[in-house]
Amino acid sequence: MKRILLISDTHNYIDATMIAHAERADEIWHAGDIGSLALLEKLQEIKPVRAVWGNIDGQDVRIRVPKIAQFECEGLKVMMTHIGGYPGRYDPTVRMEILKERPQLFVSGHSHILKVMNDKKLGLLHMNPGAIGKTGFHQVRTMIEFEIDNGVPKNLAVVECNRW
Repeated sequence: MKRILLISDTHNYIDATMIAHAERADEIWHAGDIGSLALLEKLQEIKPVRAVWGNIDGQDVRIRVPKIAQFECEGLKVMMTHIGGYPGRYDPTVRMEILKERPQLFVSGHSHILKVMNDKKLGLLHMNPGAIGKTGFHQVRTMIEFEIDNGVPKNLAVVECNRW
């Protein structure tokens, strides 16, 4: 079993609350718009990080992490990208990749809107943790904690933080 902290859209912002939740996780997953290589390295000092780059990330970050990450964690097949859409409205390129690879969990960021949805049509769970940084239109900063046990995501909890 692994405990995952899922974040996105940090936009180069990190605080004590994020660090405390990261320290309790086994892995940190970052769905893009990291903001700087320094922030990525800070997270890597806390726990192992799986990350993808987002539209605001520079070449220094893009050299270190992929646009689309595909991996298996505790028997769960995962695909993660920054701009991916959501069930019924996937980015066309991402949809083709989902159909080809058939992940059980699809993670994206970008929208700054927290969503956890089953995609019954494609047989996967979609997660977008919203935005945990302070840049953007969102009024509440959010991240998701969950566990993966024998290929099953469970005990999902949304963490809400004040924006200011």
